[in-house]
Amino acid sequence: MRLCNKTLLGALIAAAAFTLSAQTPPASSSPTPPQARPAGPSFSADTDPVRSPDAGPSPAEAPLKKQQGGNYVLRTDVDEVVLNATVLNGNQLVQGLSENDFEVYEDGVKQTILSFQHTDLPVSMGLVIDNSGSMYRKRPAVNKSALDLVEASNPQDQAFVVNFSDEAFIDADFTSNIEKLRQGLSHIDSRGGTALYDAVAASADKLAADGKRPKQVLVLITDGEDNASTLNLEQTIRRVQSLSGPVIYSIGLLFGDEMDRGEVRRARRALELLSAETGGMAFFPKSLSQVDEIAAEVAHDIRTQYTLGYRSTKPMSVPGFRRVEVTAKAQGMGKLEVRTRTGYFPVVRVPRQTAEGGDP
Repeated sequence: MRLCNKTLLGALIAAAAFTLSAQTPPASSSPTPPQARPAGPSFSADTDPVRSPDAGPSPAEAPLKKQQGGNYVLRTDVDEVVLNATVLNGNQLVQGLSENDFEVYEDGVKQTILSFQHTDLPVSMGLVIDNSGSMYRKRPAVNKSALDLVEASNPQDQAFVVNFSDEAFIDADFTSNIEKLRQGLSHIDSRGGTALYDAVAASADKLAADGKRPKQVLVLITDGEDNASTLNLEQTIRRVQSLSGPVIYSIGLLFGDEMDRGEVRRARRALELLSAETGGMAFFPKSLSQVDEIAAEVAHDIRTQYTLGYRSTKPMSVPGFRRVEVTAKAQGMGKLEVRTRTGYFPVVRVPRQTAEGGDP
């Protein structure tokens, strides 16, 4: 299913790249035969379905409210910053903390926590899978692990599939149907370069525009470094942060003889930064046999996060990156590690005006 227009998306990502460049500081088994890809527009040039300033909050920005029946909806307090946080004691996830066990700081100033959840909230998820030539024999195992991750997740989650090489395609749009996701993953072209950054930015934009669940996640699986994107690494991170975007979990299949040490080092650094800056994790298995275990760990991590909301003491009209730090304590435990996004760019929303230019 294609929801993207190739010509429009091409123009959008070119504009995004120009804007960001001005703003950003310096085991092997035979795979199944590839499924023919239907003719249709590419997704690689996506992005910038950035929400209109007066369109209200994106799902990642809006705090949560529980309705009768146990479903979660989003309130419309556009100034509330929402953080998804994982708490660790060594390598162990810490559960059962209360709101009073957390402190939130923005640019070093303590903030007042206004909302708190420790619930298995539904997720809008993008499965962003490398489809370049070097992935051909790895894809069957990768596809199985990606589906296992979805099956281990909240049944109310919705996921989409993006396969990317030097272009990226939405091969399954948002769905909870495993068979539709399986069909999307089956488009194994395995050719061309690796436009990883463009695919990540495009997928983050899609989540901001179309994601309907309270939390947003990207699961990125690749076996190499970017060599074909319009955006660079710093621009991509800024783009995700400007959207108050998704937590990114990266799985780097950087084993084998395909890359030299320099390429491996650069690829690893890129995946680590994408994940660390957004509150996720980067994994580097030593073989394909470990990917399924990692997928299960990612699913568990997503389902056990804390969600905290606060309203910044600094007006949203003040521009610039806001650095965020979250700390947590628990009786009988030493220093706890809290993993969350490192910060955000405020979104300034202009009040809606009438056609005559009067008051809203």
